[in-house]
This record gives sequence, structure tokens and C-alpha cells, in this order.
Amino acid sequence: MPTIHFQTDAAMPQRPFFSHRLLAWAGALLWSIGTVSAEPTIANLVPTQRAGTKLVDVTYDLAAPGASAVLITLQISSNGGATFDVPPASLSGHVGAGVPPGPGRLLTWNAGADWNQQFSTQVRFRLTADDGLTAPPGFVLIPGGDFQMGDALDSLTIAPVRMVNVAAFYAQVTETTKAQWDPVYAWGTGNGYVIDNPGNAKAANHPVQNITWYDMVKWCNARSEMEGLVPCYYTDTAQTQIHRTGQVNLTNAMVKWAANGYRLPTEAEWEKAARGGLTGQRFPWGEFSTHTWANYYSVVGYPYDPSPTRGFHPNFQTGGFPYTSPVGSFPPNGYGLVDMCGNVFEWCWDWLGAYPTTPGPDTRGPATGTGRVLRGGGWDHGSSFGRCPFRNNQIGPESRDWIIGFRTVRTAP
Repeated sequence: MPTIHFQTDAAMPQRPFFSHRLLAWAGALLWSIGTVSAEPTIANLVPTQRAGTKLVDVTYDLAAPGASAVLITLQISSNGGATFDVPPASLSGHVGAGVPPGPGRLLTWNAGADWNQQFSTQVRFRLTADDGLTAPPGFVLIPGGDFQMGDALDSLTIAPVRMVNVAAFYAQVTETTKAQWDPVYAWGTGNGYVIDNPGNAKAANHPVQNITWYDMVKWCNARSEMEGLVPCYYTDTAQTQIHRTGQVNLTNAMVKWAANGYRLPTEAEWEKAARGGLTGQRFPWGEFSTHTWANYYSVVGYPYDPSPTRGFHPNFQTGGFPYTSPVGSFPPNGYGLVDMCGNVFEWCWDWLGAYPTTPGPDTRGPATGTGRVLRGGGWDHGSSFGRCPFRNNQIGPESRDWIIGFRTVRTAP
């Protein structure tokens, strides 16, 4: 079902406006706003009765990143919002399907046609915006728009602060587990794919690891084909030869970015998702880290790591290496994503390189390099590696380790 992202209620004061006593609303208006999800958003909802008429104009501002138009629904209550019992059938303007985002949206309700000779001092209006973007199972919608990328606290020279614009996309809630990896790996090997490593994990609900970057991009294509989606990765710039075998150093031109299949996040997409809507914080949940929030190796010496337990996470230091944890063992960030810090490092699409120095759109990284970017830290690394802006790469894309995994994203329509 479509996701209803935002509801806004507005109340009107109690003074009657004209002798028919049809409506009791005029003068300064009061409203309250309640968020259902991050987007789209409705703000500055103001209902006003036109002088000498039975028409009510409702103005509002509408933002809907990732959508060119949304469905706007109006509900009206005569009892302070206990029930929305007034049927608003006579509507015009920015209401219904196909409403474009923007400031100063206007809809008009003909109260004389729908609610003639009625009176209430407790009328409330509610607008609902639905962008129709329903995230696939196991994914959440990450809103598009500008965000502050880079380190604003710890002077990381490799991660200078700049504003980056990222289009809306779907991000996998968890890191990819062995239970998710295995059936796709099996399907791929039976359908022309050569994925070099079968992957390891401590348990089926733990992140898969010990796989290379090359394995991951081919796995993404295999899952896309297995589910009838359009693959993202190709071995030619014409994007006609699906990448199924070999260790190919893919370029941006070999990626069908608008395809609906699975892919690795760009570095900018990963950081936007990790921050969960926060700005200028070290971690997905805020400024400090403890073992309450993530599976990492806590050490003395970092002022932002006051964890009362030190070393490996005490809950998962059992059964031998790796000391990974079941995905979803810790609270989600503001977008509903888990394990964006700790558990296993996550491969991104980009080659590691210097950031552009000016604000702008997601560049998807430099054209060439020696290592693809790793993000998020892991179970055997300190909290500094789990900071949202921290960029890491000590190995090439052909390498594999039990501290490295991945999560996938999909382009939103």
C-alpha cells in the first residue's frame, strides 16, 4: 500500500463570521503539525473563510523530495479532531491527485454545498500527502535533497564539510545477511554468474562477510535478474552486457543508475543514510558512542566513547571470531536503518579519492583508484571508524575479510 508520509491538522478560532452562522472561523488561525514520516512534508497550513461567503481557502506549503506530484486528501472534523465527520466533497485547487510540490499551495472548500447551516467551534482540518513511493520489503525511503557531508567535529582532512545533493533512494534496513546471500548466490551460479566466494557468517541472521567488492556487485545483478528487475552493472558503456563474471573495474558509465535493480550505495548515499536526518553529529544517533548503540571495539582515549564496557562487545564476544552480531540488535537511526555503525564495514561504490571542494550533486566518486571506499566501522575496530564521516580503505576491491560486508540500495522512481 502507498505510504502516507505526513498529516497536518489546523484549527480555526471560535468567532462567527457572518449571520448565517454556517462557519465559526475567522481571524488569526492556530495549527499543530504531526509527522508520520520524513517526507513529503506539509507546513504552514492556514484555513481562512472568505469574507461574506461560504468558501474556505486552505493554503499550505508542500515539499516532496523524490516525487514530481503527490496525492493531497482533506479531512474535516466538527468535534476537535475526535472524528473527521464532515464530508468535503466540493473541493477545487491543489487537492486530489497530481499536486506538484511547492510553497503557497491553495485548495478551496465550498462549505455551503457540503455543510450548509451548520455551526461548530471545534472545526479542524487535516491534510494528508501521499507520494505513492512504497519502499520494497526490507528497505526504507531515504529522502532526496541537500545534506551536510563530511566531518564538522574532528578535523578529518580526508572528509571536509560540503553540501551534497542526493536524489531519493531506497536503502536496505540491515546489512546483507547470510540468509539473504545464499539463495541469490545459488541462483546466480546456476544462471551464468561466477561469484568467486560463497561468503561466510557466524549465523544465518548475521552479516555475510569474507567476500570481495567484485563478488558484491555481481551478486547485486544476480538478485536483480532473479527478481525480474533491471540490473545496474554492465561491462560496456553502452550498458548492453550484464556483468556476470570476472573482476571488472566498472566505471560510472557502466552503471544504469536509473535501473530498478540492486546496487551498492555511492559514498554520498551511504553517509546521508547513515546520518538518519541529523546534521553535524559523529554517529547515526548523535555525538557519543557506547555499546548500547553498536557492536564495536571500545577503547579508552576517545572523548566521544564513554562506554562503560571496553574491548569487544560483551554480548557478542562468544563462539570465536568473528564477533559479529545478529543484524538489528541495536536501535535504528532516524531513517529506520540499523548497524550503520559497527558490526561489519560496508563497501560503497566509489573509488577512494578527494572530495570536490564546492557544493553540488553526488559525483559518485573519482573515475579511477586503487581501493573502493569502506564505511561504518566494524566489530573489531574502535568507535572512530564508526563515525558517519569516516572514510576508510586499506585494501583493494579484490580483497576479502571477516570484518567487511555490505548493504544494498535501489533507485527510487
